[in-house]
Amino acid sequence: MALQAGIVGLPNVGKSTLFNAVSNSAKAQASNYRFCTIEPNIGLVDVPDSRLDKLAEFVLPNRIVPTQLEIVDIAGLVRGASKGEGLGNKFLGNIREVDAIIHVVRCFEDENVLREEGAINPISDKEIIETELQLKDLDSVEKKIPRSEKQAKVGGDSKSKMELEVLIRCKAHLEQGKSIRSMGLDKEEKTAIADLFLLTDKPVLYVANVDEASMHTGNKYSDILSAEAAKEGADIIVMCNNVEAQISEMENLEDKQMFMEEYHMTEPALNRLIRTAYHLLDLETYFTAGVQEVRAWTIHKGWKAPQAASVIHTDFEKGFIKAEVIAYNDFITYKSEAACRENGRLRIEGKEYIVQDGDVMHFRFNV
Repeated sequence: MALQAGIVGLPNVGKSTLFNAVSNSAKAQASNYRFCTIEPNIGLVDVPDSRLDKLAEFVLPNRIVPTQLEIVDIAGLVRGASKGEGLGNKFLGNIREVDAIIHVVRCFEDENVLREEGAINPISDKEIIETELQLKDLDSVEKKIPRSEKQAKVGGDSKSKMELEVLIRCKAHLEQGKSIRSMGLDKEEKTAIADLFLLTDKPVLYVANVDEASMHTGNKYSDILSAEAAKEGADIIVMCNNVEAQISEMENLEDKQMFMEEYHMTEPALNRLIRTAYHLLDLETYFTAGVQEVRAWTIHKGWKAPQAASVIHTDFEKGFIKAEVIAYNDFITYKSEAACRENGRLRIEGKEYIVQDGDVMHFRFNV
């Protein structure tokens, strides 16, 4: 599942530094000038999951395969981006393609790092980005309303009328300086405007990029941002992007562990960031466990067994017969599939079974 989370923020807030720290497969240029990133950088990120390693301890597979997310480093937005300022239309187009937004906000003071917006102000910085996204969404909604009005008059069907009603509500909401995600639209209403790929309808995770001294405690800037995020019901991660980048560049595990111990870290903050972004997309994981490999698979929460099987191969969904399911905790308790079977902990589930996060599964199918 090629789901993407896009890193956004003003210029020089630490976006590319974060991307370099989080990405396994690509490195972005990070420099102290405006629009260092022009084209979006895309990297694959392993989703940390201790359950995968625990299963491997018992199965002893030839390889371990984690599930992954795509992270996109999008160039810094500026005031007027919705009107094309600073290559704004191009950058906003890149954001439109992602599934969730990781919004990096500067929460550190450093006179050596260029800043165009004056004194450090995380709320102002956050609002600049939000305003540009809202203005771009407003433009998209206003352009579609006339077409929707015409369809509603000609067709007169309930679907066209509902679409128009949702668009009018969205327009009023955006004009008040509010994001679409705060409207509480239901599934049917979201479907009516899905073709617009509205920027402010995407779930958001804030990253407060602080200095080294504040990486564990936060500071006055991150505290202000945390309070604002809480009002929105949004998640926030407080981290020092520079420290995370240094950790990610270390290939020797012992060196990495010593470095983290020096900073009193039990794990990189990036792990929390990736896991939070993963769940922000309403994703869950199930596992397959055999001698060849122990592997994590990504699915959407609420998927039924045949849908879950399709991420392995489409034939698995088409010819689905049944699924053999072991709850993760049962597998860890009994330490093998055979022992789970002997103790009645292996279940046979059909097409209506809703896969649970952590299920260890084996699919039976016939093509």
